[in-house]
Amino acid sequence: MHASLHCAALLGATAVPVSVQVDLARGLPGFFLVGLPDAACIDARVRVATAVRNAGWELPHKRVTVNLAPGDVRKEGAGFDLAIALTLLQASSLVAPAAVPALVMGELSLSGDVLPVRGVLPIALLARRMGVGRIIVPELNGPEGALVEDLEVHAVRTLAEAAQVFSGELSLPPSPAAPQPYADATLDLADVRGQDSCKRALEIAAAGGHSALLVGPPGAGKTMLARRIPGLLPPPTFEEAVEATSVWSVAGRLGARQGLLTQRPFRAPHHTISVAGLVGGGSPPRPGEVSLAHNGLLFLDELPEFGRAALEALRQPLEDGEVAVVRARGAALLPSRFMLIAAMNPCPCGHEGDPRCQCTVPEKQRYRRRVSGPILDRLDLHVEARPLKPAELAGMPTGDSSATVRAKVEKARGLQRERFRGIRGVYANAQLRGRALRELCRASSEARAALAAAMERLGLSARAHDRVLKLARTVADLDDHPTIEAKHVLEAVQYRCLDRPVEGRPGPPLPSIHLAREAAARAVPPDASSGAIPEGT
Repeated sequence: MHASLHCAALLGATAVPVSVQVDLARGLPGFFLVGLPDAACIDARVRVATAVRNAGWELPHKRVTVNLAPGDVRKEGAGFDLAIALTLLQASSLVAPAAVPALVMGELSLSGDVLPVRGVLPIALLARRMGVGRIIVPELNGPEGALVEDLEVHAVRTLAEAAQVFSGELSLPPSPAAPQPYADATLDLADVRGQDSCKRALEIAAAGGHSALLVGPPGAGKTMLARRIPGLLPPPTFEEAVEATSVWSVAGRLGARQGLLTQRPFRAPHHTISVAGLVGGGSPPRPGEVSLAHNGLLFLDELPEFGRAALEALRQPLEDGEVAVVRARGAALLPSRFMLIAAMNPCPCGHEGDPRCQCTVPEKQRYRRRVSGPILDRLDLHVEARPLKPAELAGMPTGDSSATVRAKVEKARGLQRERFRGIRGVYANAQLRGRALRELCRASSEARAALAAAMERLGLSARAHDRVLKLARTVADLDDHPTIEAKHVLEAVQYRCLDRPVEGRPGPPLPSIHLAREAAARAVPPDASSGAIPEGT
């Protein structure tokens, strides 16, 4: 006899459909599993046979052939156990066929209990796209699958219960989604003394989703500032939360009965992390830190201490918002749209410009060259965290609280959502590119003149041109201004070049609003008939 059932396999951060096909034939009894399974999947022969027997069924002594189609997709893990068992019971006429199609996922223990698996949320999204009206998953994965609307999610505890639900003999209420209330961050920006310029820069970064580099001596407060950025970010939209939760589900990072991620992810890996750990990899390809930070924040402290290969691997995710992991057995596309906040010292000892600094010029050059120009060019803001004076340390903290800044950020993000309505996958100014960048970043003639002068005077690249433009758009949003003005461009330019010359080596000057204003005054304004700035790339 023959029977089949819907299942799914994980490929990167997405799920692909798999058909579990079982055939019972006369001949020497045996259990054969085909369809490109891995070692854990091949072991399903033992788990399924033992679980079926301990659940009270006696399988016929026949030749059992199980095919996981399509045969060219690698099947990884033990998540196919429950589907294989139910299909086998159906082919053996021990369980009635399902009246309503269902997609089934779950691992089986030898006693017949259904164990949780990873990737239930993307699998549930796949079931809805396929038009399958219900899914049967382990009990602990029920709240995760229930996040998908217009889909019946039946969370089962045992194989026997799953068989009854599958055949319609038992009716379980659909599993409800677990409520995950949003909680305010406990770290407040108002607790940081001084560093007003850094606080302003991080406010801009949070408002537009921009990446930033903090440069300063040890103890200046770089890490304190970075760890308070999650408190400045607005809660993720439902679409953003679903995307982030799907990645965490595939990576196996969701807790038992956990539902939607309502907090934006914050990841802070150690500088000894490998390339695969940072951007993803392995066999099968698993999400790395850049994907776990999707729609959230990735903090890299002591940036020059990270491996050169790991830092260079950040180029694609910073530019495209995704990582293509290609291996001999296949390729996977992992989402990785995140805010990157990096921190570093100005020199190996961290005290450049202080009498305590004993670093030589070659040592400073080698230290700074650990972070390549292309990586620095992809960071929108370069901010200097200056050492605090004794009076600042002794005084009371100054500046707005995280709640006050978050209110400004949410207002700016609201303007951006209205502006980007109808543009798929764009939630913040930092994600603009191409035609959308030209059409939505309208600027006055004075602003265009200031930007052109800054590019010529500071030697900014075409990529930096676009990033300054997006940064200026965010500053204008914080001012609630519909058009980019010269003052917005001048403030954005200040955050683009922080590389001061070390002793004995010429370098570009630290930009200032006076320098940009002076250059803009001498520049010949481009064609003033249009308020749009041409695309820089």
